[in-house]
Amino acid sequence: MDDMLKDFVVEAMDLAVNVEEHLLRLERDPDNKETLNAVFRSFHTIKGGAGFMGLPALVTACHLTENLFDALRNGAAPVTPSAIEASLQASGFVADQLNDLNNGTPPEQLAPMPPELERMLREAIEGKGAPAPAAAAPAAAAPAAAAAVPAEPVAAPAAASELGEDGLDWHAMYAAVVPPGTALPQEPAQPAAPAAAPAAAAPAAAPAAHHDAAAGKPGWDGVERRTGAPAAAAGAAKDESIRIDAVKLDALLEVAGESVQAANQAAVLLERLQQFKFEGQAATLMATLTETLERASRYSAELQRATLATRMQPVGRLFQKFPRLVRELAKDLGKDVELNIEGAETEVDRVVVDSLYDPLVHMLRNALDHGVESPEDRAAIGKPAKAVISLKAWQEANSVMIVLSDDGRGMDPVKLKKKAAEKGLISETAVLSDDEAYQLVFLPGFSTKEVASSVSGRGVGMDVVKTAVEKNRGVVRIESALGKGTKFAIRLPIELSIVPTMLVSTSGALLALPMAAVQRVVELPESFMSVGSAPVLKDQGVPLPVRSLARALCYEDCSERVGIVVNAPQPYILAVEAVDGTADLVIKPMTALTVEGITGTARSAEGELVLVVGLSFLMDGCRNSVKLAA
Repeated sequence: MDDMLKDFVVEAMDLAVNVEEHLLRLERDPDNKETLNAVFRSFHTIKGGAGFMGLPALVTACHLTENLFDALRNGAAPVTPSAIEASLQASGFVADQLNDLNNGTPPEQLAPMPPELERMLREAIEGKGAPAPAAAAPAAAAPAAAAAVPAEPVAAPAAASELGEDGLDWHAMYAAVVPPGTALPQEPAQPAAPAAAPAAAAPAAAPAAHHDAAAGKPGWDGVERRTGAPAAAAGAAKDESIRIDAVKLDALLEVAGESVQAANQAAVLLERLQQFKFEGQAATLMATLTETLERASRYSAELQRATLATRMQPVGRLFQKFPRLVRELAKDLGKDVELNIEGAETEVDRVVVDSLYDPLVHMLRNALDHGVESPEDRAAIGKPAKAVISLKAWQEANSVMIVLSDDGRGMDPVKLKKKAAEKGLISETAVLSDDEAYQLVFLPGFSTKEVASSVSGRGVGMDVVKTAVEKNRGVVRIESALGKGTKFAIRLPIELSIVPTMLVSTSGALLALPMAAVQRVVELPESFMSVGSAPVLKDQGVPLPVRSLARALCYEDCSERVGIVVNAPQPYILAVEAVDGTADLVIKPMTALTVEGITGTARSAEGELVLVVGLSFLMDGCRNSVKLAA
């Protein structure tokens, strides 16, 4: 893909996502003129760029949809459910074409526009699918219908005037590629109607003379097509940002992290040097060296923070893709569901944002198919016919919480255990708590549906969720209540490359525990109480099991007399040999080797190799399969 096409695809994909959001808003508020204008402008801009890039299917789809919204905002056609549906289908087709281009499909191999989509758009433009007028006002309905008849050709001349003899809108294409603020050429005077429409594609305002000329043309609305101050402001904002390849940002972050590590190691060496006595010129040089290294350390830390900020993105970039998904799936399942989104402005590492799409899709599909009841079933048990699914995000210390909840039927732990035993995933005699039973849904091959459907039932969805979350050093938990609903809570680090940790040692190995799992440090006695032959220690009056980190990682036994209270759903005390302080470590993932419980490596300030213990490993009680500390 050449650079010009790549730039077009990136810009158009942003517009396409915004279009979907606007269309769903328009479905709730059909009289919102601002939303109508926003959709019109987006399709017009995409059409201009697509024509310049030689993408005829995109041009046709955008042109018809643009005509539809021109008719909608001028009152020539009503905003009906069929018009919204046709627009959403057009938006989906545009998004598919852009995704194909983004994935490397040559322009000449793109799929043509489906005839069914063209039919839907043309019928919507003609006003078909509008609700029948009330019988009480036949006289009023007739003039309205009569007025709508000549209104349709108003949009037709507008479309015709935008296209040249070769079928391309050259004015819009020129406006889409010139720098913001460039004066657009005057169009030749002709009897065509609103030739000012292409100005909506321009990122900055056209000259006043152009506006005056447009104002005199028949059919011009005088407001929506005018490129006024807001467009100019948007153009100015674009000048303040540039697009950078994510690979370059990753490389910059790695260099920044290494510079911090080097500065930390230099600080340790300087501290050792200061143990010696220097006199005369040597003392002066040491003082200068100390000041220089402190400044270098401060600047490297600032560089690292600034670089990290460039990788942070709001989760709203991800969340905005889900309202239409929920709408379409609920429609297919015959359910009435409302999706509430909160905390879309919460920022997290872009890698996390990119990797969470599939897990959240699986969770939403699971909630819609398994969790939410049909309107009839909800009414029978006294619930509102419309179900509610909530998607929330917020920052909590050094982590980001993403919670998906529904007010559906909830999970039955007895049924979960029975189904897992039938599939041979657990033994029939296994004794599990309700929380442990909920975790069964993450096992590969587990499903409570008897017959697989296009939505769920194959037992792969929730396994994908757990795998993706743990890959990003996160953890996922389930809470549920029969008849009330289910909540999935995902905890993830805000950024992946640098993690606040507690350094510990055990069996001669230096290890790092994510601070998100550490609650406090306690001293361990020589002997413990026993509950069912398992060692237990009271912490603040609460008996907690004691587990050995050395044994969890299959290391040699050692004297572990320091305990760390782990902030897990079922708290416990992790026994280690010593605590060596805290540090923000630059984590390197382990790609060539898989070790149970270890997710990456790092270098300490002294330059020693540190193994990073996985957060999910700790949250799961060291997999609940390790021997307890003796």
